[in-house]
Amino acid sequence: MKPLFLIAMLLWILPAPALTQPAGTQPAGTQPAGAQPAGGDTPPGSPIAIGTHYSLSAAALGDTREVNVWLPDGYARATDRYPVVYLIDGALDQDFRHIAGLGSLASLSWTYGPFIIVGVQTRDRRAELTPPPGDPRYRTAFPESGGADRFRRFLREQVIPFVEARYRTNATRAVMGESLAGLFVVDTLLRAPALFSDYIAISPSLWWDDRRPLNQPLPEAIAHKRLFLAAADEGGTMQDGIDRLRRSLGRLPPGRIEVRYADYSRTATHDTVYHRAAEAALRWLYPAAPYDNGPTPWFMIEGASPPVKR
Repeated sequence: MKPLFLIAMLLWILPAPALTQPAGTQPAGTQPAGAQPAGGDTPPGSPIAIGTHYSLSAAALGDTREVNVWLPDGYARATDRYPVVYLIDGALDQDFRHIAGLGSLASLSWTYGPFIIVGVQTRDRRAELTPPPGDPRYRTAFPESGGADRFRRFLREQVIPFVEARYRTNATRAVMGESLAGLFVVDTLLRAPALFSDYIAISPSLWWDDRRPLNQPLPEAIAHKRLFLAAADEGGTMQDGIDRLRRSLGRLPPGRIEVRYADYSRTATHDTVYHRAAEAALRWLYPAAPYDNGPTPWFMIEGASPPVKR
């Protein structure tokens, strides 16, 4: 584009005040960003709460853990009982806030939910979310690993009873996690399937222990379960572990487990897959009844006019 033509276009597009305002001044009726209102009075603010924060003494882990609870809109006015989604890596500086946002979307859109979200803090993910490795290479490389049973005991003996004693929950429990937390989700399905009814494993680290746990017989207790399984573009032994799990579960008789697999290998990386996959999982597991929006409004129909008022 020629310079003279560009200048002419700017003169035509920009309003006169933007062209004539002296340097360093603000247009009439505006204030600089961050400026105090007239008179120097600052309007009062208040915190925005998205849930309730608890600190639980975790006997199985030997310390105190953060537990955060998000409730669906209308909970206080209702008498209904709700499914609970237990979110691993659920501290405020972990995944609680963005997964709570998906709960808020459910309440706003009326297209899935409602459910309660319970975020459970992890501290050392490699130590707390991994089963004990059998491969000596992994024992050497990750000497702190192998604490999944202790973390699961904390959930079973403290977190779940704490939540169910204080909130109106129903019999449906889900556990959600991504990466190493996704590995923990799959490990719980294989080792303690009765603990939850629904399992959400997003890009699970099934490369762990050279995929050794995936070669073990499946427990008989896997019955009437649902698993949402997602993968991004990780490939390698991680994708191979996911494929082995799918084949193994696919050999179970009908009715034992329903698996929904979401392949994001062309559209997401390990760093970007979680939020979109979590939404897809929640929509699949907890769909809302269809909402009747009524007849199509006239302005959505080509060439239509407003109805005549009588």
